Amino acid sequence: MSDQKGRKERRTLYVDEWPEADRLAWQDACRPTHRLKKGGSASHLALVSQEDVAKRYGLFLGFLKLAGRLDKKAAAAAQVTPANVEADMADLTNRKVGSVTTWNCISKLRRAAKLLSPKTDFNWLGEIDKDLALVMEPKSKLDRLVLTEQLVEAGLTLMTEATNYTKAKFVRARGIRNGLMIALLALCPIRRKNFAALEIGKTFRQVKGRWWITLSGRDTKMRSPEERPVAEWMNPYIELYLNEARPVLLDPLQPPTDVLWISSNTGESMSARDVGVLITHTTEQTIGIGISPHLFRTADATTAAEARGDMPHLASALLGHKHPRITEEHYNRASSLNAGKRYAEVVQKYASGDRDRAMTAVRG
Repeated sequence: MSDQKGRKERRTLYVDEWPEADRLAWQDACRPTHRLKKGGSASHLALVSQEDVAKRYGLFLGFLKLAGRLDKKAAAAAQVTPANVEADMADLTNRKVGSVTTWNCISKLRRAAKLLSPKTDFNWLGEIDKDLALVMEPKSKLDRLVLTEQLVEAGLTLMTEATNYTKAKFVRARGIRNGLMIALLALCPIRRKNFAALEIGKTFRQVKGRWWITLSGRDTKMRSPEERPVAEWMNPYIELYLNEARPVLLDPLQPPTDVLWISSNTGESMSARDVGVLITHTTEQTIGIGISPHLFRTADATTAAEARGDMPHLASALLGHKHPRITEEHYNRASSLNAGKRYAEVVQKYASGDRDRAMTAVRG
């Protein structure tokens, strides 16, 4: 199957496949600020956010193409109409897309439309956005809730097993890589796209014997630079991957690269999607639960809340959130879990007739 054929079969359209007016408007929207010259309408967004909005708009255009509704000569964002949006939402419903994902699609579509055509009135789409936000029901994370130490242990165990018990050189290298991915992301819960794009000597570098993850504000969702030190006890594991496993995975016929994560299929860099799929699959194999990269952030926030409830801003700092409210739910979840455990102890002690011990547990 040719690459061109594969692109046509995708549900989304890449920016270079958009109608000309949309493509040119998006390029202008992403035009960066230069000295005293103001940038485009999307120039304030981090690169990862620009890519996310473009992806969502590309999904909408992809739907229009599949449905025979795409007008390649339409003006920028002119195809964001009530009729097309209604048809898109009906398609999402038919494909049994979750309520949160549906809301996210429409919310990002509205944002893209405003960036492409700032003077157009999309208030009607804002009303749909609000309605969907009111009725969406997020999927519970409780069945996928693990703590950071479980993830770190799973990653390091995988590396140890690959090193000690796997004779096949390539399989050994792949196991070492997978284990380091799990352990490193658990300790440094950066976003998936940033994690997949780490480069040795640039965003992943060693300073005075300690490895650091350093991201510029341009590359982060919150537009703030991030500097994360990696625990020094991780050094032997990192060096095992860099010195032994990574060279095995690299394709010697390809130009040299500094990307950290190498695909065992292509011998080249891994896409953010491939990294996400691999991490979810690896955690499912090692701990029995498929944990996506985003849920690693949930695990870290919950772990911070449970371990240091006296430091309410620890999770915000750990995850790079500007507003503590974003991580408040993790503290509420940890408090609920602890309260549930305490209450169960009380009930158990009352059931056994030991009321004094029960009251001690309540006061404790």
